[in-house]
Amino acid sequence: MIQVLHLSKIYGPNRRALTDITLAIAKGELAFVSGPSGAGKSTLLKLLFREEEPSEGQILIDGRNITRLSSRGVAHLRRKIGLIFQEFRLLPHLTALDNVALAAQVIGVSKRESRTKAYQLLRELGLKERYDAKPFALSGGEQQRVAIARSLVNQPSVLFADEPTGNLDSHTTEDVLKLFQRLNEEEGITIIVVTHDAGVAHHTKRVIRVKDGIVVDEGPPQRVLDAGPAALTQN
Repeated sequence: MIQVLHLSKIYGPNRRALTDITLAIAKGELAFVSGPSGAGKSTLLKLLFREEEPSEGQILIDGRNITRLSSRGVAHLRRKIGLIFQEFRLLPHLTALDNVALAAQVIGVSKRESRTKAYQLLRELGLKERYDAKPFALSGGEQQRVAIARSLVNQPSVLFADEPTGNLDSHTTEDVLKLFQRLNEEEGITIIVVTHDAGVAHHTKRVIRVKDGIVVDEGPPQRVLDAGPAALTQN
């Protein structure tokens, strides 16, 4: 489903963020991209989402080269992709329901339909009683679940999560990771999670370890961790 071919990203003359990355993510796969801060993980995600363009190489999603898309094509691509951030990025003046519904409204879904979809998602994520609360009244875990609902409201086939548990306690982190597993197994959503936390790697069958802008290892989490667990979190 996702193919990355000889991908490189260079900022200015002396900063190479990624070098010759080649990998493939199968449809319906749950994969974690791990490595220390500054390794290039988030840069890779920005390229996959077309927030930035590569210096070299190609990215194919469903056989389509997204590096050649027009701005209109990029907008269409993003309708199929859900994105979750560490910082939640909820609008503080809107309720949980309206934060989720807005993501559907911006692509043309009616207010009534978008709010119905938003309510259903919040209920499924255990936030039935919190739909009218604003972000400041929600816990970190509740805010992250609202952010996840927002990313799912347009029924994406792919979900990208950038350090989604970085601001959560260990119990809430476990709940969020189990939710990703459920979405992957029951809904068939292809999910890529970027993290610097080696402890979350056991929630997937595949870890892609990035260091200094290159893929240094990939495979089952136990093998990757056994090969060098400290390398996942520090240089």
